[in-house]
Amino acid sequence: MQSEKFAEYLGVFVDVARESSFSGAGRRRGRTPSSIGRQIDALETYLETPLFLRSTRNLTLTDAGEALLIRARQILDSLDDARQELSSMKGDVTGTLRVACYPTFGKRYVLPVMGQLSRQYPELSVELDLTERIADPVAERLDIVIRIGDMSDSTLIGTRIATQTRVLCASPDYLLQAGTPNHLCEVSTHRLIDKLHGGDLLHWSDILGHPARSSRTHPVFGCDDFEAMRLAAIEGLGIAYLPDWVAGLDIKAGLLTLLCPEWAEHPAASTGIYALRALRNPPARVSIFMDALRAFIGKPSIWSTR
Repeated sequence: MQSEKFAEYLGVFVDVARESSFSGAGRRRGRTPSSIGRQIDALETYLETPLFLRSTRNLTLTDAGEALLIRARQILDSLDDARQELSSMKGDVTGTLRVACYPTFGKRYVLPVMGQLSRQYPELSVELDLTERIADPVAERLDIVIRIGDMSDSTLIGTRIATQTRVLCASPDYLLQAGTPNHLCEVSTHRLIDKLHGGDLLHWSDILGHPARSSRTHPVFGCDDFEAMRLAAIEGLGIAYLPDWVAGLDIKAGLLTLLCPEWAEHPAASTGIYALRALRNPPARVSIFMDALRAFIGKPSIWSTR
């Protein structure tokens, strides 16, 4: 087997192991399951050992397959690192740009930038992982992970791309019916919109002196999605406490009204938005993406309410 074929077949093997099926690996590679199966057969013949135990329902790794999977990932990672380093030296914008971030942030700000870069650089592919979990750029082979808040992982290289300020807001219709709170102490008497899962994820206690889900306050709407919380505020369900990158454009458009604007000056209301990467000298696609994202967000940020 030629060396270039061996690397290709190792990649197919890793995909089959990840998907636990030929059809799943075929979908990832745009190939038929039978084609994937033939490549695995060829690899097993070359190595003179079975890599999978096959049945009509299951596909599991043999002991040899488990051992090869560890080595294969290391080999493929090393090849990818070499390609990235050479591309960086040449300044080529190629390969696959992999980014992970919050779903709402990704849809609003990252996806338009990816679209722009795809049109500008035809050789560039893009992948966007929309997730609320803390993604690991090293373990998951991600070029960039966008995180919000204090950065505690010193092994990663962080670049501050913007500032998040949490704002209090409500729809004009809601305020017309319920009245407008003039001071922070009046907010707890209103209907509140809260984020589900976890203790005080929105930091309502910074304003109320206690979490929104305490015996003193009962939220009228809870959800685990910023976009849905924004829509709930626009629909007049109550007062929302949201990042300005979620609600800022609606405040500018008059769909939401900014409440207690002095709160935005409080240190507890603001934090950084960071782009984290593992490589000190990233490939050109990462530098191009970072420049384009900062330009799209602007300075001051396009969502700023100040």
